[in-house]
Amino acid sequence: MNIPLRQNWTLLARYNRPQRRRVLLLTALILGSIALQAVNPQIMRYFIDAARAGAATEALLRAAIFFIVLAIVQQAASVGAAYLGENVGWTSTNALRSDLARHCLRLDMSFHNKRTPGEMIERVDGDVTSLSNFFSQFVIQLLGNALLLVVILGLLFLEDWRVGLVLTAFVVLALLVMNRLRSIAVPQWHAAREASAELFGFLEERLAGTEDIRASGAKAYVMRRFYELMRHILRENLRAGLMANVMINSSTMVFVVGNAVALAVGAWVYQRGLATIGTVYLIFSYTNLINRPIQRITQQLEDLQRAGAGIARIRELLAIQASVIEEGHEALPSGPLSVEFDGLSFSYDSDEPVLTDLSFTLEPGKVLGLLGRTGSGKTTMSRLLFRLYDPQRGAVRLGGVDIRQLPLAELRRGVGMVTQNVQLFHASLRDNLTFFDRSVADEDLHRVIGELGLWDWYEALPDGLDTEIESGGGGLSSGEAQLLAFTRIFLKDPGLVVLDEASSRLDPATEQLIERAVGRLLQGRTGIIIAHRLGTVLRADEIMIIQEGRILEHGARETLTADPDSRFSGLLQAGLEEVLV
Repeated sequence: MNIPLRQNWTLLARYNRPQRRRVLLLTALILGSIALQAVNPQIMRYFIDAARAGAATEALLRAAIFFIVLAIVQQAASVGAAYLGENVGWTSTNALRSDLARHCLRLDMSFHNKRTPGEMIERVDGDVTSLSNFFSQFVIQLLGNALLLVVILGLLFLEDWRVGLVLTAFVVLALLVMNRLRSIAVPQWHAAREASAELFGFLEERLAGTEDIRASGAKAYVMRRFYELMRHILRENLRAGLMANVMINSSTMVFVVGNAVALAVGAWVYQRGLATIGTVYLIFSYTNLINRPIQRITQQLEDLQRAGAGIARIRELLAIQASVIEEGHEALPSGPLSVEFDGLSFSYDSDEPVLTDLSFTLEPGKVLGLLGRTGSGKTTMSRLLFRLYDPQRGAVRLGGVDIRQLPLAELRRGVGMVTQNVQLFHASLRDNLTFFDRSVADEDLHRVIGELGLWDWYEALPDGLDTEIESGGGGLSSGEAQLLAFTRIFLKDPGLVVLDEASSRLDPATEQLIERAVGRLLQGRTGIIIAHRLGTVLRADEIMIIQEGRILEHGARETLTADPDSRFSGLLQAGLEEVLV
């Protein structure tokens, strides 16, 4: 797999440009360290020849001190470059992680339904981590070591043109060999990253379902599948490692040949009286020094192979476009919103329609009770209201505005939803209510909690707003989790509230409190209640019954209740929960 170089450089420039001062300082440190490597052998050549010629001790001592000082400066530059390189690398990769996470959050649900959270973690973190060196040092090391090669070969030509010619031929041959080998491991590293993503996805799903796995006695199956995935990762990493080792071992053989050439050339010029012992040392030292930039260039190209696999997968992810396209610039009217479904048809799979030719209007400030069996399309309607999906035909309008003409932020500001599965984070109560927005004042939180009639519940918490909530809401009842969701919606102050079976898991201890909170939440707002409980549905102004994606019955609740032939009246007589579940 060959990754176009232009795409690599575009990615590199995009994320390094904001920290160009650091990059320039890093460049100076790396180039300075490289330049000092070419100076020290000259000092050693002088020291050797001066010592053989019987130079004064003071001169030799000065040369030794100068050598040590330059070595210390070189090491200091190397340490500074390493520190700054890590800083640049992590800053750039963190910015890329942020962009990937933001991109994934903008993609619609059809994308997320096909991928596990574990796979996405590996994409956003694992693939990006492999690019750290590429962002921080790749270009600098590549160009700097290429410059060092040119400088060393130039110095060797100044010593003797024949020596320079022989070693130049060696460098050209070595670089040709390295260039031929540079891309052989890219497909293997790509496959290894794919295998890692598959394992992360498997682990995330199984760890989330630990209770069901243990209750069903499926541990043996899970472990067998885990071993299969681990063996797959092992095979892919072995293949990638083998290809990388072919490149490394080839470079080692080239270096052995280079040392042999240096010794042979040094012996030849010394025997003919063309060079001193110090010059022979210089030739051998520079040959070893030539090996170092060739090795560094090889390592950088090897790292490019790893980065190439990550870049390919990152670009694949960034190339995925959401089917829900944000183009509108309209705004929602203030206050309660009207809701209109106009000839709407929708399917997750084109062969299996979920909603068919659905048309109805809900006036502002009215509450609709939406009923139907599981799979009838109730929850799909709420997803369409949020534009988690777009219909294949027809339109949804809020406040008279087609929701496709609204910015998504504007749409989701105007619509609030509470479901039976409330997502809570391992964080304080304050952060769970505000989604980590520290600009929301504690006084506003206290006011909303009081307005919803939750003050007594709140005062029972051990640390108030600083009470730590366990991940997933552990330690809270279903009803208490619902209370937090209601508070979130109240802070948002939307014009439309959707309660998607939000009362189906209430515990008796908080049911009355929840009912009071629901009543307060719906005051002055349009509401859609998807529910099974009779008490919750009876607060609705209108009732709609959905069956197989079509409207079976729709009308004023009081009218349908009084009509003995209505479907809703029959449900009341039969017992709502038993008929609709």
